[in-house]
Amino acid sequence: MDIEALMKAQREFVGERDWDKFHSPKNLAMSLMIEAGELGELFQWATSEDSQKIMSDPKQAAKVRDELADVFFYVLRLSDKLGIPLDEAFHAKMKKNAERYPAEWSKGHATKYTERPGQ
Repeated sequence: MDIEALMKAQREFVGERDWDKFHSPKNLAMSLMIEAGELGELFQWATSEDSQKIMSDPKQAAKVRDELADVFFYVLRLSDKLGIPLDEAFHAKMKKNAERYPAEWSKGHATKYTERPGQ
């Protein structure tokens, strides 16, 4: 995935529509949450088993792809507006997560790092 090409595409899309003036960090963060909510809505009443099968239904799969793309657009847009290089932020966060959730302690269970014995 070429993040720079995606950044360029979203800048061009926004520029052609003169939307930058509406894209404050606050508005972008709110839009990101709204789109994430729309993605969540597709799974809202599904059982865990049904959620695993959602992509086998072409109509639902198309909706999931669209909502996930909307979420991704706003992640790109917000990171661009704030000057956050996503690749660097991602790798830094993964390093923190590896420290918080060492494989030998975390493997096979979803307990939060603050609930680790001795914490």
